[in-house]
Amino acid sequence: MSGEPDPDDEPPGLRLLDVSQGHANGRVDKLLAAGLADLSRGRIQALIAEGRVTCDGVPVTDGSAKAQAGTYRLEIPPPTSAIPLPEAIPLTVLYEDAYLIVIDKPPGIAMHPAPGSETGTVVNALLHHCGASLSGIGGVARPGIVHRIDKETSGVVVAAKTDAAHQGLSSLFAIHNIERVYVAFTRGAPWPHKGTIEGSIARSSHDRKKMALVKSGGRHAITHYKVVSTFGPPDKPLAARLECRLETGRTHQIRVHLASRGTPCLGDPVYGSGGPSATVRAAMEAVGLTRQALHAAVLGFVHPVTGETLRFESPLPADMAQLEQLLEAL
Repeated sequence: MSGEPDPDDEPPGLRLLDVSQGHANGRVDKLLAAGLADLSRGRIQALIAEGRVTCDGVPVTDGSAKAQAGTYRLEIPPPTSAIPLPEAIPLTVLYEDAYLIVIDKPPGIAMHPAPGSETGTVVNALLHHCGASLSGIGGVARPGIVHRIDKETSGVVVAAKTDAAHQGLSSLFAIHNIERVYVAFTRGAPWPHKGTIEGSIARSSHDRKKMALVKSGGRHAITHYKVVSTFGPPDKPLAARLECRLETGRTHQIRVHLASRGTPCLGDPVYGSGGPSATVRAAMEAVGLTRQALHAAVLGFVHPVTGETLRFESPLPADMAQLEQLLEAL
């Protein structure tokens, strides 16, 4: 079985795959996805549904059908324009190649357009920055967002530029084979100072804008935490710096889990019920911290296309770094 045509030999938008009798096994969509690494199985299924796949000139109409020997021809239409518009928003790029891009997101910028944040998002910025290097996710010229951090959370995120990278990264996140370390500053300090918080998370039945721990339903979530340092009286800390390692990645997971221990992130406008002490509050006001003190500090994974082991670190942003300095003086 041979594929991956030389771009100098084949016109753009065309993929050919020669399948011998010995390799004609299993479903045709799986075989094509295995032979054409730059196309995901979902993308191939869509091309089949659009009538853009043939085998020796005969249309392939069912992706679940048994593969046959012959020459498969896939016509790839030009990617359609993404609905979000490109915007010239500065990005701090930690790594970029033909397949993916890793950035250090500042607080205050949403990952993707949503009600209330239709523009000025990471997706808008990536559309401008990546331009023609986006080969299309599912046929649309857009970056593939495989994980999200909250608008007011800062730190390292990765986005895919191709279908193959999108599929590979999604698989890594699905099996939790990703290193994700967050730094959080909390009101008080959880006890014990090192442990694991488990609990299913679902949309709150009382406030649809919040997530909550639930006894049944929801999605299982696991956060490993360690208190790195405490601030204030040792026997009753006023605040603490935590290292949180995600085993799963649910919406607002760290914020919900820490709040469930009575130690919410400082500055959290949603889960930070009960204000910090006057001295901690004064420190927050002095540095202008108006968001949850949560930062995605480390992201590590195996490159889904090249197999290279990648690991990226981001220093604390200015507001959190300055806050730590003031807290150390308590």
